[in-house]
Amino acid sequence: MLFSKILLPTLKDAPQEAEVISHKLMLRAGMVRKVASGIYTWLPLGLKVLRKIENIVREEMDASGAQEVLMPMVQPKELWDETNRWEKMGPELLRIQDRHDRDFCLGPTHEEVITDLIRNNVKSYKELPLNIYQIQTKFRDEVRPRYGVMRGREFLMKDSYSFNIDEACLEETYLTMRNTYKKVLERMGLEYKIVSADSGAIGGDASEEFHVLAETGEDTIAVSDSSEYAINTELLLKDGEDIESLEGKPSPDGEGTIEIKKGIEVGHIFQLGKVYAEDMKANVLNNEGKASTLYMGCYGIGVSRLVAAAIEQNNDDKGIIWPHSIAPFDINIIAIGYEKDQKIAEASNNLYKELMEMGYDVLLDDRKDGYGTKIKDSELIGVPLNIIIGKQFLESEEIEFRTRSGDTSLNKISDSKTILDFFKDK
Repeated sequence: MLFSKILLPTLKDAPQEAEVISHKLMLRAGMVRKVASGIYTWLPLGLKVLRKIENIVREEMDASGAQEVLMPMVQPKELWDETNRWEKMGPELLRIQDRHDRDFCLGPTHEEVITDLIRNNVKSYKELPLNIYQIQTKFRDEVRPRYGVMRGREFLMKDSYSFNIDEACLEETYLTMRNTYKKVLERMGLEYKIVSADSGAIGGDASEEFHVLAETGEDTIAVSDSSEYAINTELLLKDGEDIESLEGKPSPDGEGTIEIKKGIEVGHIFQLGKVYAEDMKANVLNNEGKASTLYMGCYGIGVSRLVAAAIEQNNDDKGIIWPHSIAPFDINIIAIGYEKDQKIAEASNNLYKELMEMGYDVLLDDRKDGYGTKIKDSELIGVPLNIIIGKQFLESEEIEFRTRSGDTSLNKISDSKTILDFFKDK
């Protein structure tokens, strides 16, 4: 992609409305623009990151054996009435009517729709277990949208639902999804904790949250300094205790002491049991030929929220520091004098084509701006590796490699393997 052709409206300063670092940097880096409170347009740079995260999620879900579908965002009231959630959801549920005055909602989640699908199309225990997922836009009418895409009204989410013949089968699927979410976050290079949690409005027998650790996180969690134990502080506090009183206490798992951390909830997995299946009469024939109520699990991960969470955990005073797996571009070729010097333009274009053929996602900064502006923009948007072609190239045919962390090296432009090895090592 040529920098001069991409819609990339970077800003020197963040708008006053931006409170947290991810919101500030996503606006400054030209990733999103606000349409209304809690609703954003994703611009090309932001969408590239969103799609890379989406692809990681999809690859790991497919590898787990889950099957992808796409359910409607608009859902009829009748399905929600079966679970009594039409009223229970309260004002968070955005209700609409069609021209015939029939009631619908914009889906914040899809338990009812998927349960209706399965009850009408799966008849025998022999077809189980099933794990069905989608990656789709959701809508929740938040009373106070804030923090950019971290807590918006409209967001992209992967939600999946498992259908099982008994509790043991559900437990197996639940553990598979737990490991799948771990793989997603590890591929993204994020530091996280799996936190025992309250099932809340979704309901069910047990649930865990996946929290990306960040100082700006909305949730306060208690973690052991010597084990993987983590729990939402709300579940640990006794009457009259405050959060600060938990610091330094023995960890409930018997290993080490408690530390208080801030986390951003990016995923939540539930063992629903029969909660929705009983309400909606979702049954199959068991091995004895009798009707058996299905056991369900549900598993959500916020794809768009992961973008913000990754930025909250990876930034400095210059801008975003993307993990390589989700960076919008792998390499930025900064051509100094591209418009003036044919030799620089030709070398930059040839290198651009070569790197693209090698499988890299490459940005070529062909703008008329000087080195200072170009490197600042590259650091702001977080490109992991910059290759500078300028005066040094004209004098000695050497080009400069500069990682986002500031490491530099000089190499001959003809040595493509050096480029490849240098990038992989960093």
